[in-house]
Amino acid sequence: MPFVPHTEDDIRSMLDAIGVDDIEALFDEIPDDLRHDKGDSQSLQSVPEGLAEFDVARILHEKAQQNGTPSCFIGAGAYEHHIPAAVWEITTRGEFYSAYTPYQAEASQGTLQLLYEFQTMMASLTGMDVSNASLYDGASGLAEAILMAVRANRKSKSKRILVPRTTAPNYRKTTDTIVRNQGITLEELDYDNDGGHIDPASLPNEPGDVAALVIPYPNFFGVLEDVDTLTDWAHSHGALVIAVVNPLALALLKAPGQWGKDGADIVCGEGQPLGVPMASGGPYYGLMCCKQAYVRQMPGRIVGRTVDLDGKPGYTLTLQAREQHIRRSKATSNICTNQGLMVTASTIHMALVGAEGLKRVAAQSHANKQLLVERLTSIDGVQAIFTRPGFHEAVIQLDRPVDEVLRALASSNILGGYSLAEDYPELGNAILVCATETKSESDINAYAEELQRIFNK
Repeated sequence: MPFVPHTEDDIRSMLDAIGVDDIEALFDEIPDDLRHDKGDSQSLQSVPEGLAEFDVARILHEKAQQNGTPSCFIGAGAYEHHIPAAVWEITTRGEFYSAYTPYQAEASQGTLQLLYEFQTMMASLTGMDVSNASLYDGASGLAEAILMAVRANRKSKSKRILVPRTTAPNYRKTTDTIVRNQGITLEELDYDNDGGHIDPASLPNEPGDVAALVIPYPNFFGVLEDVDTLTDWAHSHGALVIAVVNPLALALLKAPGQWGKDGADIVCGEGQPLGVPMASGGPYYGLMCCKQAYVRQMPGRIVGRTVDLDGKPGYTLTLQAREQHIRRSKATSNICTNQGLMVTASTIHMALVGAEGLKRVAAQSHANKQLLVERLTSIDGVQAIFTRPGFHEAVIQLDRPVDEVLRALASSNILGGYSLAEDYPELGNAILVCATETKSESDINAYAEELQRIFNK
C-alpha cells in the first residue's frame, strides 16, 4: 500500500488535537536503551533527507542485507515453508489488502466468500463440523479454546484443565496469563522420558472432575502423541478434548475429528505454516474448529452461506453476538477482530497448492527431518533423545554446551535449532531441530559438516 505523507500542518493539527507536543512523545514508553540514536549508522533515521526514491530504496536494501540469509533449522512454532509468488501478489490486491471487518454484507461479498472458503478448508483439514475465521495467534487460540471448554462442558463443574508439558511453552505461558484470573487451573502432565509423549498408562484412573484435556499434535518435541487413547480416556472421565495442531501436519496425519471413538471436541492452532512468511515474528493468526454442539460457545467470527430472494448465493456474518463488539464485559470472548489478511493469504495458498500439494509438502518435510537427524546423530557426541515417531522436528542432545555450539553455527550462517535449556532443563544440552521442504540435501549436509567441524575444534 503506497505511503501517504502528511504535511507539517496536518501533523501539527493532529498533535494539538491529542495534546502532545511532538511525535517522539508518543513513544515515551520505549526505554532509552532500546532506541537507536539518530546518528547511528544502523538506524533508519540516519537516511539523509531529500533523496530520490531510487537512492532511498538502495540504502534500505543495504540495511536489510545486514540481517543475512541464514539457513534456518529452528522451527519451535514458526516454520519456513515455500510460498508461491502468486499468493501474496493476490493477497495484497487492494480488494483484500484494505478489507477489514465485513459488517456490511452487501458491500463485502468477496471478503465474506473468502472467509467462508477458509472455514470450509479448515473444517476439512481438522475433520470438525465448524470453523471460525481466525483468532489472533495459536497461543491465544489455546487460551480461547480452554475458556470455551469450561463454558461448554455441561458435565463438569470444575475449571481444571490438564495440559501436557509437551505443549509449546509459550502457549502454556500465554494461556496461564489469560485464564488464571478467571479461576481456571492448568494442571501439567509430565512426559515419558523415552518417548517424549504423554504415556496413557501414567494417567490416573480417577482424575476427579476435569473440564478438558489438551493434546498437542505434533507436540513441542515434534513427537506424535497417542491421540486415540488419550481422547477416549478424557471422554470416559467427562472431559472435553482440545487438540492443538499444526495444520500442515494434518495433510498427512489423522484428523482430530477422527481421534478415538468420538473425536476431539475443539481444535486450535497456529495458521502460519499455510502461506504466511516468518516475517521477523509475525503477524500470524490462530485457527479454531469445533463440533456442531459447541458452535454457540465459539469465539471470533463465523461466516455463513445462504441464498437471497432471487436464489443467488450470498455470505454474511452469523452466530456472533453483538456483545463481542459493544458489551465486552458480557461477551463469551473479547475477540472481536481477527488477522484477516493472514487468513486471506492462507486461503489463497491452500487453493493454489491443493490438498495433494499440502500432503507432498508435509511428506517432504518429514523426510527431510529424518535425513537431518540421521546426519547429525552420525557425529560422535550427538544423539537423538526420543524414540517415538514425529513430524518435522526432533530433539537432539549434545555432549557440550548448547549455547556455544549455536553461536558457532550462527557465525557460519546456520541457525542450528532452538535451545531447550530454559524450558526443559532436565534434558541437558538439548536442541530442537526442524527441517521443512525448503531444505535440500546439500543444506542438511552443510549443517552436519559444520557441526562436525565445531566438535573437532
